[in-house]
Amino acid sequence: METRTSLPAPPSLASLLAEGPLALFLDFDGTLVEIAAGPGAIAVSERLGAGLQQLATRLEGAAALVTGRGIDNLQSFLGPLPLHLAGSHGGHVLAPCGTVLREAEPLPAKVAEALDDFARTNGLLYERKAHGGALHYRARPELEEEAHGFASDLASGHGLATKSGKCVIELVWPGADKGGAVDLLAGRPPFAGARPVFIGDDVTDEDGFAACARLGGFGIAVGERASSAASYSLAKVKDVHAWLEL
Repeated sequence: METRTSLPAPPSLASLLAEGPLALFLDFDGTLVEIAAGPGAIAVSERLGAGLQQLATRLEGAAALVTGRGIDNLQSFLGPLPLHLAGSHGGHVLAPCGTVLREAEPLPAKVAEALDDFARTNGLLYERKAHGGALHYRARPELEEEAHGFASDLASGHGLATKSGKCVIELVWPGADKGGAVDLLAGRPPFAGARPVFIGDDVTDEDGFAACARLGGFGIAVGERASSAASYSLAKVKDVHAWLEL
């Protein structure tokens, strides 16, 4: 596996656009906004939404947010945006007009209740989502192994999959991953025919990096975590904003 320090900075956005059509797939937490103590504690610039709208216009609509957050939660911070949105790690995908392109079922009630009970008992944060559920253990990192073991056992008993991130483990339906969201959108206008680029900071973004590489594009990893699938790196959220010219 390559380490982050071996990855160069990406070519400028302007130079890539000069080579031909470009499609951008952007993670949210840790990429466009700084990681916070909890999912509701993030600080979102008032300029971010307008900047993303301008970016989408520049790309002739070929821009998407691809996040582990639910779309309703994302919109509570950014408001309505004329972008394609892929929430719940690709389990829920909307076109800018609101057309549903993919929507997974909610978690079974018994699974949601079990996650909630585990979180309450152990002082963790349970984030209920429309198409999944996440255990956040940032406040109690010593419970990482126990939380992962519980979530993995629960998932295997109900035909679900797990997604790991920074101090979080989430239960989702199989096939709900960011690479699947890229594959879905890359074959549709306005993404079709454009070189795909995925920018993200966490383990779940590796699927997006790999999908873009298969389709003739590449991934840009953010932060210090080692990446095996990205081609380039940016050090911090502010560097992502600078690269995107937000």
